[in-house]
Amino acid sequence: MKKLLFSLFFAMLLVLGACGGGGDEGASEDNTSEEQTDQSSQDESGESAEDSGGEGATDSAGAEGVYQNNCSSCHGGELGGGFGPALTEVGSKYDAAKIVDIIKNGKGQMPAQSQVSDEDAQTVADWLATME
Repeated sequence: MKKLLFSLFFAMLLVLGACGGGGDEGASEDNTSEEQTDQSSQDESGESAEDSGGEGATDSAGAEGVYQNNCSSCHGGELGGGFGPALTEVGSKYDAAKIVDIIKNGKGQMPAQSQVSDEDAQTVADWLATME
């Protein structure tokens, strides 16, 4: 009986740990990754993806960086799913506004992702909304 309880407890810890935690302990890592994302989103001409594409452009390099840092542990590195559902066709189900709402408030078993800034949530949502 003790082994069963220990196994259940350990499994719960793994699941909760994989979905992120939030808090200030990763703040310095987030700043570094944002700087790397900003640098990687510049093309050879020196323009960022946001500058070169006009008003409706999606910063896919920035969005992918935010996704890898905050979402891929549950939804898979290639959007294919894992503990969380696959996001390869999420744009056919939800628009960007609904995706932001899900990121910020959670849905079903997905907890609210309070460690993701409003700007990053919008960037990822705009990118995911193109996945159809």
